[in-house]
Amino acid sequence: MAPRSNTCCEPNAIQTVKRIFFVLLLVAALGGIGWAVKLRIDEMGREKPKRAASGPVPVEVAQVERGQIEMRRTFSGTLEAFAQFVVAPKVGGRVESMSVDLSDRVRRGQVVAELDDDEFEQAVAQATAEVAVADANIIQAQSALGVAERELERVQKLREDGVSSDSDLDTAKADVAAKRAGVAVTKAQAERARAVEQSAKIRKNYTQVRAAWPGMDEYRVVADRHAEEGDTVSPNAPLLTIVRLDPIIGVVFVTERDYARLAVDQRVTLTTDAHPGRPFTGRIERIAPVFRRSSRQARVELSIANGDHALKPGMFVRAEIVLATQDDAVVVPEDALVLRDEKHGVFVVDDSGDTVRWEPVTVGIRQGKRVQVVGKDIVGRVVTLGQQLIGDGSKIVIPQDKKPPADSPNSTDKQAKAGDAS
Repeated sequence: MAPRSNTCCEPNAIQTVKRIFFVLLLVAALGGIGWAVKLRIDEMGREKPKRAASGPVPVEVAQVERGQIEMRRTFSGTLEAFAQFVVAPKVGGRVESMSVDLSDRVRRGQVVAELDDDEFEQAVAQATAEVAVADANIIQAQSALGVAERELERVQKLREDGVSSDSDLDTAKADVAAKRAGVAVTKAQAERARAVEQSAKIRKNYTQVRAAWPGMDEYRVVADRHAEEGDTVSPNAPLLTIVRLDPIIGVVFVTERDYARLAVDQRVTLTTDAHPGRPFTGRIERIAPVFRRSSRQARVELSIANGDHALKPGMFVRAEIVLATQDDAVVVPEDALVLRDEKHGVFVVDDSGDTVRWEPVTVGIRQGKRVQVVGKDIVGRVVTLGQQLIGDGSKIVIPQDKKPPADSPNSTDKQAKAGDAS
């Protein structure tokens, strides 16, 4: 048999090879484009000059300042009451009346609610009757003791006359001792009855619920009301929540970066959307000694004066804290900073105003658009616009230096001619 021909399969193999070659060529092209884009991005990130300018490059400049600069941080947080007291009755019963409502001012020790006291009144009356019975028992026991003591005296006289026997004398003495013991028992019973009466009176007084919070502050404010008149409440069930609003506490959370710069009594400025344009001042009251594992942040409590009660618990606040201050710092605009070869620097204008020199700097405190820089001979003016077109020693032209003053003769003549033309 003749060998089978493979001629019919050769075109498919050739097509497959062509596809593979085309895919490889496309991948190589895309890789080259990506690499070119990366090089361009790196070049822009290093802010190398886009071109070597043949003539002076127009730039904008700003004066280097020397003075105070502050490192400020703004933290978001919420407000909490400085102190909170929950008013609850010590006994259960039906609420007959409540004398305060939301936002009412409450004096310490004031009666804020009254419970139905019929049962407690009856308990006091019963205890008072028990005291009266105990007092009567004392009188009766003392009378019996007197009789027994007189009988003992009579028996002793009869014994001295030889009429009575020793057993009669012993019986009389035992009777006196028993009667004395009876008097002591009745007195103890009377004391117990008085204690029960006093307890009943105290429980009756508990039906008048008072706002008796601890501390020296005389007034607080009702923040929440948990019961209404006519409700039946159990012992220790909350009726009212009363809070102290002056001072008020602000709570913020800080990260490790800022934690070490905080200290107790450090000054804080707060703002809130409820009072736009009005700053509030406070200080750091407490700093938590641990960080929360979930957020890696530490709780910081701020004490804020709130005499007019403008700030309320639950409000959202922004707290600005000065973390560091440099009194004699070299300060430049943020736009003057340039990053080249992964190093920060500025272009300092020479005294002539025609050339610039590159000065590497160390960036310090940032405050808004102002930045502290540390370097050699950073005085005079620095370039704030046009740095991408210049390098060390480049020639520059400063357009604002070429503008004629507003009161110059030329400008006056031009304004006069314009006026005549109009």
